[in-house]
Amino acid sequence: MSIKSVKEEFKARGLSLEVIEMPTSTATVALAAEALGVEPARIAKTMAIRLKGEDILVLSKGDLRLDNKKFKAHFNEKAKMIPFEEVEAATGHPVGGVCPFGLDKPLRVFLDESLKIFDVVFPAGGGPNTAVRITVDDLARVTGGTWVDLCRGE
Repeated sequence: MSIKSVKEEFKARGLSLEVIEMPTSTATVALAAEALGVEPARIAKTMAIRLKGEDILVLSKGDLRLDNKKFKAHFNEKAKMIPFEEVEAATGHPVGGVCPFGLDKPLRVFLDESLKIFDVVFPAGGGPNTAVRITVDDLARVTGGTWVDLCRGE
């Protein structure tokens, strides 16, 4: 169970982070924001992307989209989301619960600069009814994420 893997990573690394489990779905930005009582932008949306040589995760403000031109300029290829039916095998988490914690295998993590406007954000916690409250600084430290500019407003 991927919620368990997230909790196990936090414990093994001595992190004081907790997985918030809710009775309602948090599988979309809108649902997560409503369940948490925060603005959609504070949801750290995690996108699972397949490059030609590897799978990666990109986290951004919940109200943004990938900018295809910026992505191609950075990675020298077009962004291709991992197919729905392959997300869990690639990340260890189901769609709606994908996060940069408790992964089945190491994946490079990229954090969009847009997240820096917040002190605290809420990525998923490994399941479609979960979230993790984390400071942006801790998100970068815990994930080893690389800061990039890949997104645009809707």
